[in-house]
Amino acid sequence: MRHGQPKLTMSGKVSLAEMKHWIEHYNLSEIINQPAPQASVQLAASAQVIVSSSAPRALTSVRALCLQPSVVDAVFCEAQLPHGRWRLPRLSPFTWAFILRISWLCGFSGTVESARQARLRASKAAQQLQDLSSTGPVLLLGHGFMNRMIGKQLEASGWTRQMRNANRYWSAVIYQMHQK
Repeated sequence: MRHGQPKLTMSGKVSLAEMKHWIEHYNLSEIINQPAPQASVQLAASAQVIVSSSAPRALTSVRALCLQPSVVDAVFCEAQLPHGRWRLPRLSPFTWAFILRISWLCGFSGTVESARQARLRASKAAQQLQDLSSTGPVLLLGHGFMNRMIGKQLEASGWTRQMRNANRYWSAVIYQMHQK
């Protein structure tokens, strides 16, 4: 499950150089103070093991679901975004995030983990979830891009996607081990 909507106070246009501060602020953000959607609460209630990224927006999402995580691990944190030094142009942070994610996928990582390193981390995360699933259904409260990377690793290990309800905040994807 993807975390709830982050509480961000920064708005307006920023330079690529200012994105470093925006990314740091985003990584420290909790979620807005609204109840979790009922569908998310119901899905979370079916889990026997609760896993969370160590990011504040994931941890506050777990609390919004009235749950306590069994496992909190940075391996489930979002794939990092690089940043740069340009002072111009000034774009919205979300436009820069899109451009930076595409650049990251094409090989630009700067001082953050590369796409290859993030895929290795996603593989480790998927293995941890598979190991935890031996005790029953697992709920991961994570992040959009890393959750998709973990999902690809699960599918490569024989898991099948049963349901996906978009890619917004609180969205979820359900995987099940393929039975032979």
